[in-house]
Amino acid sequence: MADADLSAGQPKKKSGQLMTIIGVAVLTLLGAGGGWAVGTIVAPEIKVAKEAEEAKDAEAKKKAEEGLAHISTEANNVVQLEPITSNLAYPSENWVRLEVALLFNGPPDVKVAEDIHQDILAYIRTVSLQQIEGPRGFQYLKDDIQERVDLRSQGRVSKVMFRTFVIE
Repeated sequence: MADADLSAGQPKKKSGQLMTIIGVAVLTLLGAGGGWAVGTIVAPEIKVAKEAEEAKDAEAKKKAEEGLAHISTEANNVVQLEPITSNLAYPSENWVRLEVALLFNGPPDVKVAEDIHQDILAYIRTVSLQQIEGPRGFQYLKDDIQERVDLRSQGRVSKVMFRTFVIE
């Protein structure tokens, strides 16, 4: 009687394993088929979006070649400084990249702009990451740089415009 129960239980185990394998195989096939179907539906839309983006880039490049006005011109009294890249005082493994433009009250002075560029670079090297964290820290940084620019330019620069600010 015990032998009959044991032999009856073994085929059930094999059929349970077989059903599990069949179920996994069916679900895998359904998943693969669904992925293929979604890919064929979505892929043409992605291709169209890429083509539209490439066309837009080509148009922007063409306009730039035609001579769109840049931000820094003598006509609008704006001088864009070269990008400033430096490591911070602490932690020294963190780097900052800063692009700044200066709005002059009168005609731009290149010598003053170069002096301001060097002054900002020297200042950035003394700043720690904790001093410029968050929106309040960034505002303090902007205020400090504006104050330095006011002192260096003796009132000839009315505004410092931050173009980019990246900490790495």
